[in-house]
Amino acid sequence: MLLLNRETDCYPNLYSVLVYPSTYVAEVATSSGPAPTENSVRLGESWQRGAVVLAWDSVKGGAVNFRDGHNVTMHEFAHQLDQEDGRSDGAPILRTRSAYSAWSRVFSKEYEELRRETARGEKSLMDHYGATNPAEFFAVATETFFEKPVQLRNTHPELFHELKNFYRLDPSEWLGE
Repeated sequence: MLLLNRETDCYPNLYSVLVYPSTYVAEVATSSGPAPTENSVRLGESWQRGAVVLAWDSVKGGAVNFRDGHNVTMHEFAHQLDQEDGRSDGAPILRTRSAYSAWSRVFSKEYEELRRETARGEKSLMDHYGATNPAEFFAVATETFFEKPVQLRNTHPELFHELKNFYRLDPSEWLGE
């Protein structure tokens, strides 16, 4: 779905999709502390070097409940789009140079708003995981755009507009709303 109206029909840097039966544990390097690594429970991940890893039970859960705002497949493949320029920074390759100004303004404002809501423990339309960093914000915003398009359009119209321009479609139309 993320590629429906894009000029490419593939993810140019993707060479492998690994699927585990369920949530898995990955060993992650730490930057401080006595242990050089720690275990991290994962539902999925996207590697800049061209791999996506998914937990099958989470993939199925996201497909079954398409209106809950959580879809690990969309989330990880949104990271692949973000990483096409070699960086994972929440700013995927846009169609024109001039589009980056509006993208930056809107995404920065919305990201900071989610960070404030998360810090205050407030409820949000978007998953609080999006407050982790701009790359996660883009991936979470993508999930919300496709799974809760009407709510996103009504509560975050500028963000909805930027995502609509990027993906070149309007999923709220699919719902007849």
